[in-house]
Amino acid sequence: MFKLHSDYDAAGDQPEAIEKLTNSIASGKRYQTLLGVTGSGKTFTMASVIERLQMPTLIMTHNKTLAAQLYHEFKSFFPSNNVEYFISYYDYYQPEAYLPRQDLFIEKDSAINDELERLRLSATASLMGADDVIVVASVSANYGLGNPEEYKQMVSRVRIGQEANRREWLLELVEMGYRRNDAYFDRGCLRVQGESVDIFPTYLEAEAIRVEFFGDETERIRYFNPYTGEMGESVDRIDIFAASAFAVTADRLKTAIATIETELESRLIELDGAGKAVERQRLKQRVEFDLEMLKATGGCKGIENYSRHFTLKQAGEAPYTMMDYFAIKGKPYLVIVDESHVSLPQFRGMFAGDRSRKEVLVEYGFRLPSALDNRPLKFDEFIEKAPCYLFVSATPAAWEMEHSATIAEQVVRPTGLLDPAVELSDSDNQAATLYDEAKKAIARGERILVTTLTKKMAEELQKRYLELGLRARYLHSDIDAIERNEIIRSFRAGEFDMLIGINLLREGLDLPEVSLVAIFDADKEGFLRSETALIQTMGRAARNLNGKALMFCKKESEAMKAAIATTKTRREKQIAFNEAHGITPRGVARKLDETLRLEDRQKLLDLKKERLMKMPSSEKQKLVKELSKKMQAAAKLLEFEEAARLRDEIAKIRAL
Repeated sequence: MFKLHSDYDAAGDQPEAIEKLTNSIASGKRYQTLLGVTGSGKTFTMASVIERLQMPTLIMTHNKTLAAQLYHEFKSFFPSNNVEYFISYYDYYQPEAYLPRQDLFIEKDSAINDELERLRLSATASLMGADDVIVVASVSANYGLGNPEEYKQMVSRVRIGQEANRREWLLELVEMGYRRNDAYFDRGCLRVQGESVDIFPTYLEAEAIRVEFFGDETERIRYFNPYTGEMGESVDRIDIFAASAFAVTADRLKTAIATIETELESRLIELDGAGKAVERQRLKQRVEFDLEMLKATGGCKGIENYSRHFTLKQAGEAPYTMMDYFAIKGKPYLVIVDESHVSLPQFRGMFAGDRSRKEVLVEYGFRLPSALDNRPLKFDEFIEKAPCYLFVSATPAAWEMEHSATIAEQVVRPTGLLDPAVELSDSDNQAATLYDEAKKAIARGERILVTTLTKKMAEELQKRYLELGLRARYLHSDIDAIERNEIIRSFRAGEFDMLIGINLLREGLDLPEVSLVAIFDADKEGFLRSETALIQTMGRAARNLNGKALMFCKKESEAMKAAIATTKTRREKQIAFNEAHGITPRGVARKLDETLRLEDRQKLLDLKKERLMKMPSSEKQKLVKELSKKMQAAAKLLEFEEAARLRDEIAKIRAL
């Protein structure tokens, strides 16, 4: 059961909104919208709806920073339930592409974040093993995953007292994607020590599983810390899930290889008929190499381009995504789209960009046509896939308003806080004027958000304010998700006073310490200075008693006039509510995000390093020799990425 834990009860417009939305979803309505102003407690309303409905829920938003914040908030609302985090696991990603005019092929290049990969696997494992699951996700949830039916079947159920052939069980774990490594035990590995088998599931953070046998009988199952060796609780039973959501059985692999070969033959005939000899040779060479790798190792570089063959989908059919993992149990579930006015347009544009790049690769013989089916969902597929949706925004777009059967308004804040006061100032002296205003806010122990139109301007502004003695920092778009969350946490903790960005700071960020929002060049109409963008940006100061929005401009644009009018109307409504109920506005207090902290990730790395340092020198030498053999073997099989990974591991051990 979902059980909501909170220090406060629903107030203001919240009770009516919760009742209205719950009844609408329970009655079978597919689309509903929560129009809630900044600081009105939309997240609490969302959590209350989940508790009332008792439905597994996928919460999607358009950026990783907001996803991290939502993850922390829902973890605190539902501490006894399974709250998971599902975003892209790439720290860096360069997709493969071909530029015909330059005859330039760009190889795929990426760097996977191990911790984010673990969190993704934790989400899929929870959906298979529990009913009380909330997954907070970015746009990554719209991209293809493995077949959930296959993933569901690839589970090893271990019970005390059961009889099992240990060798066959180990082979089963290997087929599930686990690698045997008795020398260096890491996530995704298994090792055998006498009568015990240790498994380190890819979806657990700092827990491994020890299964102790007496002959072929399971005698004991225990958790333990793989870094310190400290033993934990014993359990009667445990389910071990596959090491990857893309793991497939040996039979499925054979079937996939056969269908890839069939598609290759068909495509080569097409290219022959079109007189494309170069493209034919290029495709034949590339796919035959991939097939050899699949037969020899079960994988190949760019294996995702053959996903249709592994999932048994038909050409053009929608791929499996996170929503299919929710649907696997055949029960209703809820999809909440936060900041829907931005998220939905982003979901709408994902397919076209992906398709145009891959069509070029297919046309010029770099990929088979089936690569086109390794794609995100089209907007129509996404919006029809789940049984019910809740769109949440302070400024819903026309689509949500037109399609929603129910629109619940949440304009009054339970805290009594008003929308920020708006002040206009000449943009000729915007940097100097902001400096004076910032000093006043800092003296009160408050923070400042600044939005600029260009990255260059933000960098120069940071440099200038640092020289003037302000503690300013720029939130860079290339910073990885966990570090970005840490920057926000540091900002709230007062480690610096001013955060400067372009479009990273608009929607959803809950920063009650911010009293001043400065908008440079507010009159330059466009996406970043539209009515919706201005309302959202000003809303970042709506959680502070001294909230103020400072707009720098030469003239008052139409978007500015509309945004200021909306803010004024909301202030008047809140003032009337406060006077009628005798409410004195009070500031919002929110605990610092402790989830996904860099320090926590570093602790795990330090534990690994400490374990290696304690290892005797002779053992380290043995480990280096074993890893060197594996590295050379990988190189011979042309598995250069694996060889490079092993090389890096060897370098780390030698450095100790």
